[in-house]
Formats: sequence, structure tokens, C-alpha cells
Amino acid sequence: MRHVVALRWRIGGLLFAVLAIVALPYMITRGGAQQALNAGERVTHSAEASALVYRIAYMTRDSEVAIYSILAGDHDPSTLARAQRADHEVPRLLDQLHDFTRDTPDQQRLIGELDSTVGGRLALMDQALARYQHGDSAAASLAMRDAGTLLKMDALTDSIAGNEAHSLQERRTAAQQQSLNSSLVLAITSAAQVLLLIIVVVVSERQIGRRLRAEVREGQAVQRSRLIVQAVREPIVLLDRELRTLLVNAAFCELYGVQDEAREQPLDKIGDGAWSDSALLQRLADVLLRDRELWDYELIQRTMDGVERHVVINARRLQQHDSDMPALLLTVSDVTARALVEQQVKELNHQLEGKVAQISDVNRELEAFSYSVSHDLRSPLRHIAGFASKLEEHLGDQADERAQHYLGVIRDAARRMALLIDDLLVFSRLGRGALRLQAVDMQSLVEEARVLAESEAPDRNITWQISSLPVVIGDENMLRTVWQNLLGNAVKYTSQCEIACIEVWMRRGRQGEYEFTIADNGAGFDMQYADKLFGVFQRLHRASEFPGNGIGLANVRRIVTRHGGRVWAESEPGKGAVFHFSLAATEPGESTVRELP
Repeated sequence: MRHVVALRWRIGGLLFAVLAIVALPYMITRGGAQQALNAGERVTHSAEASALVYRIAYMTRDSEVAIYSILAGDHDPSTLARAQRADHEVPRLLDQLHDFTRDTPDQQRLIGELDSTVGGRLALMDQALARYQHGDSAAASLAMRDAGTLLKMDALTDSIAGNEAHSLQERRTAAQQQSLNSSLVLAITSAAQVLLLIIVVVVSERQIGRRLRAEVREGQAVQRSRLIVQAVREPIVLLDRELRTLLVNAAFCELYGVQDEAREQPLDKIGDGAWSDSALLQRLADVLLRDRELWDYELIQRTMDGVERHVVINARRLQQHDSDMPALLLTVSDVTARALVEQQVKELNHQLEGKVAQISDVNRELEAFSYSVSHDLRSPLRHIAGFASKLEEHLGDQADERAQHYLGVIRDAARRMALLIDDLLVFSRLGRGALRLQAVDMQSLVEEARVLAESEAPDRNITWQISSLPVVIGDENMLRTVWQNLLGNAVKYTSQCEIACIEVWMRRGRQGEYEFTIADNGAGFDMQYADKLFGVFQRLHRASEFPGNGIGLANVRRIVTRHGGRVWAESEPGKGAVFHFSLAATEPGESTVRELP
């Protein structure tokens, strides 16, 4: 669209330039000629005005001379005609002189005075001629003398003629300047014409060059497009409105056995019936007729290599630049491998469903086992503890020291067995219970676990250093168990230190996850046994040194693993231990609590 607008502007500019080249000189020449004519007319008027002044003076004086001749005795009729001619001619000449000098007020004033003077002289001349005809020659001579003495017109005629000569000179100078200006304007106009012609030629040359370069680039782009189409490994074919081939790429030729130079070959005759599907042909005809698009049409074709292939066909209508007829661009994607994978995935999903069913059965059996442990095993323990107490009461003071020791061992073993059963049930529930995901403030959980751990060691001197901890997404009760176990262990294994130092901090891992760390200056452990540290009932210290049943860290690992994190530890004997666990850095949202299996 931009190119079309630019082309229109260029065409308009060229038309304007041509119009300026043709019209501007004509208008300037015509104006100069008109101004030259006006100047010539003004010069002519000045010359004619001067001639009229002299003619008026001449005719007046000629009539005076004729009258003087008559007074002298000349009775020739021609002399009388000369004497009377001024009365007839001079008024008409004065009127013409008024017309020629209308644009000069000063001249009009002088001509008015001349008109009065000449009129007075003519009147005295007529009076002199009348007196002479009545025989009074003396009065006639006196009248003629008064006309020459009282009504002098030489100064007026000289002034009028001088003014007209001055005006004539000015007008000639103005006409020459106008002629010079016209010549200068014509020269400038000619230069402008040459410049406009040069601009038109240069612009036309550039436009032609751009057009040629654009055609070259377009040809190169078409050639590159054809090379790309031929290089693409996905079969591509361009069809006309009758579904005959216009262009096929190498992949299409290879897959369906089409010759490279083949054109206008019907689609349904290609590939030994690979394109004979009537529903597909109808869909392609609809795409051409109704300008629709065909997306992901799945079809099974037997190609030239005899293999049944799963293909996905896409088609859309294109408008050809060199023709009004639409074309159909059709692409073929071989998804045989994907179809086989999908089939395998379905089979694996079926197998997985069977495994899930088996796991569900195992979980139900574990539930039954847990029920059995919580009921069937607790009852014998209660009997053992109960009968041990009754036996102690029955013996009373008769029980010697050894008997009391045996009874104490029985009670302690029963109590430890009950605790083991409780811990096993907790461990089992941690693996099966649903996660109640919500925003959890780790700072609050740490503070709560710290208070609980200090309450179990009231006489200890413990220094805590707890950094700022974030809010995470997780199961609050389970994460509370993690912190209670880790901080409880830190307090327990620093019991032999005079001043226990426990630090808690958090940093970001390489993947952006939260890495929480609990460090103490307690007993520590040997790293060669670190793989046993998070196992069930695995202990690296004797119960006489540090009490416990060896299941707390196993619970920690199970909880952290269910949250998508991991747990690990670093230590040296006698130099304390450092425990780490990681959780995904998911920002808390506004959603409510969610339960995950």
C-alpha cells in the first residue's frame, strides 16, 4: 500500500513538473508582452501628446498670421480659410490632448490653462476679424495686439511639451527596464525549465533503476522461494482450481512418484490412488470455492514405497499474482512415527492403569496393615505393660532388686515398642496423605519449632541466629514436622556443648529454588555413613548418648520429597552438622487451599 501511495505521489509530481515547464513560460511571456505593449502605448501617448501641443500652437499661430495678412490687404479666400481653421481644429485637438494626459494631473492643469489661453486668443482673433470686416482696421489690429500681449501661450506649450518629453523619457526608461526584467524573467524561467527537465530525467532514471532493481530482487526472491520449497522435506504441492498440479517440490515427488517436470496432472491420479479419498477431494474443492482452510486432516495413505503412512494434510487458497484464478497450497506432514508413539503411549497408559490399580491394592493393604498395627499390636503391648504393673504390685516389698530391674526393663521395652508403632504409623501416613497446599510462613514455623525445642531443654544455654525466611507453598502441618525434627535434632545433638549455637538461613539455588539450612556445633557424624542418615530406624549414635528411635529424619526426607525438593547433610565428627533442604520457589497466590494426592 505504501508503494502505491508513493507511486501516485511521484506521478503527480511529474505531471506538476510538466505543467510548470509548459505553462509557466507561457504565462511569464504573455505577462511580459502585455507589460511591453502597455509601456509602448504609454510612450506613444507621450509622443502624440507632444505632437498635439505643437500642432495646437502651430494652428493658432498660422491663423494669427493669416489674420495679419488679411489686415495687410490680402483678400485671397485661402487666407481667410486659414484664419478660420483654428476655430474648427484647435478645440478638437485640445480634447484629444485632454484624453492623452488623463493619467497626469499636472498636465491636465497646464492643458486646462492652455485651453483657456488658446480659447481667449481665438476669441480675440475672431473679434479682430469681425472688426476688420466692419471696416475698423485699427480696432482689429488692437485686438490682435491684445491677443499676443495678454494671452501668451508659448510658456504653456513649452511646459506641456517639456513635461511630455520628461514623461516620454521616463516611460522609455521604464519600458527598457520592463524589457530587461522580462528578459531576466525569461532567462530564469528557461533555467527553471532546464532544472525541472533535469529533475524529471533524474527522477525518472532513478524510478526506472529502482523498478529494475525491484524486478531483479523479486526474481531473486522467487528463485530463493522455489529453492526453499524444493529443499523443504515436507511434501508441498500447488494446485489449480481443477485440482491439477502447478508446482510440486522434491519431497512430494519422492513420496508419491511424481516427475519433477510434470504439470497439470490431476491430484486423484497421483500416487496410485493415494489421493482418491472422495471426502478429502470434496474438502479441497470447498477450500477453493468458499475460501476456507483445511487444518490437520488426518488420512492413511499407501505411498509409492508400499508403506501405509499416517499423514496430516493442511490446505489454503492463494491468489496468484499473474492470474485471476485462485490456487490451492497443500502441505503433507508424515506423522507415522507420532501415530506409532501414540499407540505405544496408549498401551503404556493401559499398563500404567493396571499398575495404578495394583498400587491402589497395595495401599489398601497398607491401610489394613496400619489398622492391624494400631489395634492388633497395641493390645499385646498393653497386656504386657499391664501385667508387669500387676506383677510389681503383687510382689510388693518381696521383689528384690533384680526383679524390679526386670520389671523396669519390661515396662521400658513396652513403652519403646509403643513409640515405635506410633512413629511407624506417622511415617506411613506421611507417604499416603493428601498435600494441603497453601501459603506457609516459614518464619513462623521456625519460631514455633524453636520455642518447642527450648521447652524440652529448659536448663540449656542456646544461642539462636535465624535469618529472614520466605513464604512458600506447601502443606503447613508437614512442614511444621520438618522444622520440629530438624531443630529438635539440633538441640538434642548439642546437649554436650556448654553453649549451643544453632543457625538457620535461606539462600537461592541455581534453579531459583529456596535452600533452607540448619547448622549447629554439636556432635556431628561421619560422612561415610551419610547414606544411612535418612533411613528408617537408622541411627549413627547410641541411644544412651542421644535418645531417639531413628525415624525423624526419614519423615523429613519423605515430606520434602513429596514437596518436590530434596534433603542432604554435611558434617564432621565433633564439629557439628549442617542440614539442607530445598523447596520450589513458587510465589503464593490468592487461591484457596488445594489438596494434592
